Amino acid sequence: MSHTIPDLNIGIIGCGVIAPSHADAYRRLPGVHLTWACDLVESKARALASRFGITRVSTDYRHLLDDPHLHAVSICTDHASHAEIAVAALDAGKHVLCEKALASTKEGLDQMIAAGDRHPDLVFAGVFQHRFDRMYQFVKRLIEDGTLGTLLVASCKVLCLRTDDYYRADRWRGTWEREGGSVMINQAIHFLDLLHWITGGIIAVGAAFANLTHGATIETEDTAVAAVRFRNGALGSMTATSSSHLHWDPSFFIYGSAGSLELRNGKLLRASFADEETTRRVTDGLQSCAQEPAGRTAGKDYYGPSHPTQIADFIAAIREHRPPFIPARAAREAVDLVLAIYRSHREGRWIPVNP
Repeated sequence: MSHTIPDLNIGIIGCGVIAPSHADAYRRLPGVHLTWACDLVESKARALASRFGITRVSTDYRHLLDDPHLHAVSICTDHASHAEIAVAALDAGKHVLCEKALASTKEGLDQMIAAGDRHPDLVFAGVFQHRFDRMYQFVKRLIEDGTLGTLLVASCKVLCLRTDDYYRADRWRGTWEREGGSVMINQAIHFLDLLHWITGGIIAVGAAFANLTHGATIETEDTAVAAVRFRNGALGSMTATSSSHLHWDPSFFIYGSAGSLELRNGKLLRASFADEETTRRVTDGLQSCAQEPAGRTAGKDYYGPSHPTQIADFIAAIREHRPPFIPARAAREAVDLVLAIYRSHREGRWIPVNP
């Protein structure tokens, strides 16, 4: 007996650098149709539409929401507009997948979550595609099953390069009002989210930030550091800069009483455990994850291979009437952490996070 897959019509709101990753992932899925491309700059919307065979174009997201045949939207706009668009989309009866950062303010986050709560029948998901990476899922299991023993220290570093031309390309970049920050809320937030997720949660931060090389271009931070306390009692840190000579270089250092892991750019640098068999098993497992074929995507290489996996989960959640793997309420936690980092710098004290 055959089962018909219900067709779903999708609109993409915001046709900048991340939009092709969404469009490419949607077009891989059976029964999914890209029907709208929307951007304030019409030429961007038309370029995306031409590239992916999208039939309808608009500069006003409300035109999409008025379409009774549209089922869901991907929100790929600047951070400050996420809350307004997501709330309107949910209230219009559309499923929503929103890029990071979910919002740039606590008020925006609260409005989005309230809208999601008003419409429990709709799928509302936030993008953190690296949670779908097999390597980070493997590391999370090692912490949860006690292979590392008592977690002692977990830290992350994100070194990357963003030039003045990058910040000048869009007026919202590097502004407190529209981006809500810079390197921490944009580039590093993916890995702050992973640090929070794989360890079981961050409950407090003590932080400082600075603008060391982009003072003439942006008003926000290009470098930030944070000490963190984890829910399980461990300690750690987060370091990020967009002023490095290295184009893209994220790394994790995780140390427990029974073993340690060091990862760089999604690959294993070192695994060491109290017994050789565990070292061998963990090393083999992590190397297997790193060797997983990434496939080709329409986005930048450092976005990783997992946008298609997350978008497939979003579509499956709609069809199966279930929550997505990363519901919006979970995606907001990384933003709460970033906002706590900024607040810690300004107030000069530790800030509790979801105590």
